Amino acid sequence: MPATRLNIAFVVDRFGNRYGGAEAYGVELMRELAVDHDIIIFARDYDPGCNLKLPFVALRSWSFLPSWLRVLLFAIRVRRLTRKGYDIVHSHTNGWCGDIEVVHVTPVRYNWRVRALPTTKRLLSYVSLRVQTYLALEARRVAPSPGHRTVAVSGLIAEQLTQAYGQKDFPIIPPGVTRPAPPANGDALRMRASLGLDSQDCVCLLVARNPLRKGLPTVMRAMSRLPERYKLVVVGSNAATRSFVHAAPEYEGMAERIRLIEETSDVAPYYQIADIYVHPTLNDSFGMAPLEAMSFGIPVVLSPAPWCGFAQYVQDGRDVMMLDHPENDGQLAQCIQRISEDAPWRQQLIQGASQVVDRHAWREIAKTYLDLYAKVLQERGRP
Repeated sequence: MPATRLNIAFVVDRFGNRYGGAEAYGVELMRELAVDHDIIIFARDYDPGCNLKLPFVALRSWSFLPSWLRVLLFAIRVRRLTRKGYDIVHSHTNGWCGDIEVVHVTPVRYNWRVRALPTTKRLLSYVSLRVQTYLALEARRVAPSPGHRTVAVSGLIAEQLTQAYGQKDFPIIPPGVTRPAPPANGDALRMRASLGLDSQDCVCLLVARNPLRKGLPTVMRAMSRLPERYKLVVVGSNAATRSFVHAAPEYEGMAERIRLIEETSDVAPYYQIADIYVHPTLNDSFGMAPLEAMSFGIPVVLSPAPWCGFAQYVQDGRDVMMLDHPENDGQLAQCIQRISEDAPWRQQLIQGASQVVDRHAWREIAKTYLDLYAKVLQERGRP
């Protein structure tokens, strides 16, 4: 690890736990690194609710511009601002500013040049300014060079990068987690009561920036198969989520069993009241929310790979219950019911998950990054 205090520029679209798993990854990593190093944040927004105060450079752009142009302008500006004065530039955004570039989502090139697409859509991508901009930015981001690393947050992302670019030297550094302090006596009961939930209810939880993509339709179909004492709390609900829950005729009457919570910086109270975490995601490069649920001692039901990258880090039947397919609502209902009614099985899952949490401590993740920083600095001729 570096023997001296480093000046680190951390680049991210939005800095804060409330913005999603990838953003929370950055917050918790910087929280660990800021103990021994100097950090400055470059981002469009900074959520003060993350309870981490670091120097912040706001790089906002006009909202009327198309998203691809905002991304391009952000990349150009942050490259100019971070070229000098920093030992390490650590980026979580598409561009070419970083010494360390962390890829959280399916690579653009994999989506447009590897994955099967309709012929017309593929041909149009060659003349699309949006697609070509994203491809060009990503190509510069992953281009190999001394003193530079492209990091994948899961084995799934590393495999996709290899297929897209033909390289195999992508370090894998997954997200971490911190064990929470136990809640004060009565906090969980009071939170349940505030949501109209009884102590006898079995509360399932889904935390997501976009619940529809993380499997909410499957969860609702599963809930419709279960008795009324099974309730669902969805944290991160947006307008599309509310419309889906209240407007779908096949779920008539289900809305009374569902609590929709808007995006929030403090998710801990909802983990504290949950009995089961459900994550039948359709697309997750890793999946931080299930790992966070494990840190609270909550059994998890999960999509398998390739739909969920976190599935590669856990064992079905020991650490989690894993679905055969993310849209198998019948199997999800059976998993929920078994965890709820079989106390020894529930305890087995909690014990297995606890070992997963130990392997993903943020302190260990930070040490891994510091080792990578040291290699990068050495390649650049720095002590």
